[in-house]
Amino acid sequence: MGRTSVAVRGDSYRAPMRVVEVGGRLVEVHIRRSKRVQGHRIYVRQGHPPELVVRPRASDQEIDTAIALHHSWLERQLAKLTEPSLGLDRLTLTEVQGRREAHARISLLAQSEAAALGVSYTRLTLRDQRSRWGSCSSNGALSFNWRLVLAPHDVLDYVVVHEICHLAEHNHGPAFWRLVEQRRPNYRESKQWLDVHGWEILAYRPPLDAAA
Repeated sequence: MGRTSVAVRGDSYRAPMRVVEVGGRLVEVHIRRSKRVQGHRIYVRQGHPPELVVRPRASDQEIDTAIALHHSWLERQLAKLTEPSLGLDRLTLTEVQGRREAHARISLLAQSEAAALGVSYTRLTLRDQRSRWGSCSSNGALSFNWRLVLAPHDVLDYVVVHEICHLAEHNHGPAFWRLVEQRRPNYRESKQWLDVHGWEILAYRPPLDAAA
C-alpha cells in the first residue's frame, strides 16, 4: 500500500490528507486532529471522503500506521457505497450563484404558500448545512439549505411547503402530515428522492471562482 502526502490548498473544502491506494484506485483520506480522541478513529460516510481523526500531536508515522491498520476495513466500506448518479461533478455552479438562485426561488414559494395557509414568517435565511434541508424556529424564522437548488423543482418545492406547514403545525404529528399532503398530494415522491439522492447534493463542492 503506497501513500502520497498532499499539501493543503487554500480551499475551505479541503483538509490535510493522504492519497492511498485502496482496491486498485486512489482514495483521499482526510486527516483531522481532535483533542477528543486519544488514539484515532476512522469514518466512512456516503458522499464524503474517508476521514481519519487523530490526536492533536499524532506524528506522520502514527497516521500512516492507522491507515494501514484499517486498510482492509476501508476497502470493504468503500465497496458498499452507492455510486453517484446525478452528474453534479460536471456542474460549474458556484456557491454565490447557487445562493442567489435558491433565494429567488425559495422566497417566492415561501411567500405564496404562507399566503395560501394564512400564516407568516419572521425571516428567511439560506445556510450551507451538512445534514438538514430546512428548519422553522418557534419564532417563525425559516432556514433552508441553498443546495436545494441542485434538486428537481418538485423536491425544492416540497421542502419549502414542509417548513411553511410548520408555521401552522409545530410538530410532525398526524395533523402536520395531513396538511402537507393537502398542499402537496405527491410529497412522498419528493421525500423519497431526497432519501435516495440527498447525499449527492450535500457532497457537492462548488468551484471557488465564478463560472464563465
